[in-house]
Amino acid sequence: MHKVTGTLFKAHILKNISGTNEQFKISRTSSQLSSEKANSYNYVIVGAGSAGCVLANRLTEDPLSTVLLLEAGPKDTLLGSKRLMWKIHMPAALTYNLCDEKYNWHYHTTSQKHMDNRIMYWPRGRVWGGSSSLNAMVYIRGHAEDYNRWSREGAIGWDYEHCLPYFKKAQSHELGPDQYRGGNGPLYVSRGKTNHPLHHAFLEATQQAGYPFTDDMNGYQQEGFGWMDMTIRQGQRWSTASAYLRPAISRPNLSVAEKTLVTKILFQGTKSIGVEYVKNGQRKKAFASKEVILSGGAINSPQLLMLSGIGNADDLKKLGIPVVCHLPGVGQNLQDHLEVYVQQKCTKPITLYNAQKPVNMVRIGLEWLWKFTGEGATAHLESGGFIRSEPGVPHPDIQFHFLPSQVIDHGRVASTMEAYQVHVGPMRSTSVGWLKLKSTDPNDHPIIEPNYMSTERDIWEFRQCVKLTREIFAQKAFEKFRGPEVQPGNHVQSDKEIDAFIRQKADSAYHPSCTCKMGQLSDSTAVVDPQTKVIGVENLRVVDASIMPSVVSGNLNAPTIMIAEKAADIIKGLPSLQEKNVPVYKPKTLETQR
Repeated sequence: MHKVTGTLFKAHILKNISGTNEQFKISRTSSQLSSEKANSYNYVIVGAGSAGCVLANRLTEDPLSTVLLLEAGPKDTLLGSKRLMWKIHMPAALTYNLCDEKYNWHYHTTSQKHMDNRIMYWPRGRVWGGSSSLNAMVYIRGHAEDYNRWSREGAIGWDYEHCLPYFKKAQSHELGPDQYRGGNGPLYVSRGKTNHPLHHAFLEATQQAGYPFTDDMNGYQQEGFGWMDMTIRQGQRWSTASAYLRPAISRPNLSVAEKTLVTKILFQGTKSIGVEYVKNGQRKKAFASKEVILSGGAINSPQLLMLSGIGNADDLKKLGIPVVCHLPGVGQNLQDHLEVYVQQKCTKPITLYNAQKPVNMVRIGLEWLWKFTGEGATAHLESGGFIRSEPGVPHPDIQFHFLPSQVIDHGRVASTMEAYQVHVGPMRSTSVGWLKLKSTDPNDHPIIEPNYMSTERDIWEFRQCVKLTREIFAQKAFEKFRGPEVQPGNHVQSDKEIDAFIRQKADSAYHPSCTCKMGQLSDSTAVVDPQTKVIGVENLRVVDASIMPSVVSGNLNAPTIMIAEKAADIIKGLPSLQEKNVPVYKPKTLETQR
C-alpha cells in the first residue's frame, strides 16, 4: 500500500507540472503493479498431475515459499467426497475414465503407417492427480540400468545411486522399509489381496517355463515374475492428489486453481516471469518471482513451450509465433511403450466375467462404497514380470501384466467370455517419434507422431513377446483352466501372421515420455539441463515424464514421482540424496535367454 500511495502522491505533484495525461499513465502503472503483486507467487506450477502435486507439497514445506498450482481439469472429489467420485477412486472402475473426456485429454495420434494406418488412442489425465488418477495403479520403477543409462546420455546426477533414495523418500510400502523400499513416504504402495487362483497359476507356469520368481521386481531383482506393487491404500486409488496434494492443501502458502488452462508462458526478454491462463472464459495472468515450473506431462509441456516461443524456430515462424529461444529438441525424441493382449479362454467360471454383469457390479460397488473392500478394491493386475527377449540382452526388455479377465479396446467394449490374458510388450523400443503444434490455439491438440513399429528390431521383439507368452500359457499349471486361444488365435502361427496381428492389435501402454529431454548444453537435442532448467532461458523448468532422456523399462508413474521428488531438492538448493553400492541382480550368464 505504501508503494501505491507513494506512486499516487508523486503522480499528484506531476499532474501540476505536466497535465493530466501523465497522471493517467502513472496511476495506470501503479494499479498494474498492485494487481501483479496480488497475483504474484514465488513459484507457479503448471499441471496438478503426478509431478505437479509432488512439487506443490515439497515446495510449500517451507512456509516462506508461496506456490500457485494451476490445473486444466477439475478436482478429483465431489463436495469433498471421494465416494461421490467413485469412478476415480474405486480401483476396479479404472476403465470408466480411460474412455471419458471429463477427466482426460483424449488424445489421438496420426495414422500409423507401420500399423495398418491405425489412429491410436492416448488417454492422459486432466484432473487433480493427472494420469495417476486414471492409470492402472501399477507401481514399477524400471531397472537400475535405466538410470545409469540416463547418466551416460547426459543426465549427470540421475544415475541409480542418486535416484533410488528418492523412490524410497516417496514411498510407504505396506511390507515395510528395506534397502530398496521406503517406509514413511506419502505414496502408499500395497500388494494384491484377491489371492486369485489364476494369478497363482500364472506364477507357477512362469517357473515351469524356467523363469525365476522375484519377491520384489522393484528391489534387488527385476528379472523374473512375481506379485505386483500397486498405488492402492485401504482399497482406494492412492494418486498423487491423495498422497501429496490433499495433505498440503490447507497450507496458507499454497494456492490451487482447477479448470484453468495455461495458454502461454510470459517472458521479459529470455526471463520467464509468469503465465497467462484462461479461467471461466476470462484471460488472466499470474506472476512468478522465482520460477515457472511446467509439469503438464509429455504432451502438454512441449506444447506450452512451443506456444510460448520455445522450440524449433522454423516451425514457430511458420505459425507466426515470436521466437524466444530456438530449442530444436522440444517435442522431439517422443517415446512410448506398445503392448498387445494375448488371451486364452478359461474352462472354469472363475475369471472376472461374472463380476462384470450389472447385478454383480452393483453388489461390488455397494461393498466398496460401504467399506472400501471386495473386488472393487483392486485393479486386478496383481501379478506380472520382466524377461529378456534373447541371449545377450543385459537386463529385461519385455514386460508382462497378467489379468484374470478379457479386455477389449481399452476396456471400451465389454468382455464377451470367461478368459484370462497377459498384456505384453517390449520396454526399450527403437522407434522414436515427435509432436508438433497443429495451430497457435492452445485448445487444439498437437500433432502426435509416435512412429510406432518403424524398425526391424521392434517387429522382431513383438514376435518374441507372442511366442514367449504362448510358451508360458502352454505350461502344466494352466492345464485345468486352459481353453482355446482367443487372441491371436490358433490360425496365427507364422512370423508373417504374427506381424500382421501386432499391426492390427497392439496399442499404447500409455507411457508417452522424453519430449523435453534432459541432457548437456553441448547436446543440441536437449531441452532441460540436469538441474531441470530449460536451456537458453531463465527461471523456467520442466519437471515431468517429458524430461526423461530415454524411456525406462517399466511403467512411468513411479519414475515420474521420483523425478519430482528429486527436482524439489534441486529447486530448494539441497544436495542430492545418494546411496552407494546398493546391489542389483545380474544374470549368471548372458548366453541364455533365461
